[in-house]
Amino acid sequence: MEDITEDQAAANYRVTAGELRQFVERIERLEMEKKDIADQVKEVYAESKARGYDVKAMRSIIALRKRDKDDIAEQEAVIEMYKEALGMT
Repeated sequence: MEDITEDQAAANYRVTAGELRQFVERIERLEMEKKDIADQVKEVYAESKARGYDVKAMRSIIALRKRDKDDIAEQEAVIEMYKEALGMT
C-alpha cells in the first residue's frame, strides 16, 4: 500500500471539510424554509379561526386525511365499541 503524504491528507481533509460545510449549509437553509412554512401554516390557522372555523377540528381533519382509510375505520370501530361498553351511545 502507498503511504499518504501530509499534502494528500490535507487535500482530502479540505475536500471533506468543504463537502461537510455544503451539507451543513443545505440543512440550515432547509431548516429556515421549514420555519417559514410553519409560520405560514400558523397564519392560515389564525386566518381560519378569525373567519369562525374551529381550528382544533381542522387539525383533526388534516390528521385524518393523512391516514389510511382502513386504519381510520378500524380505530373508529374500536372507539364505538369502547363507547358502547361505557354506556356512552
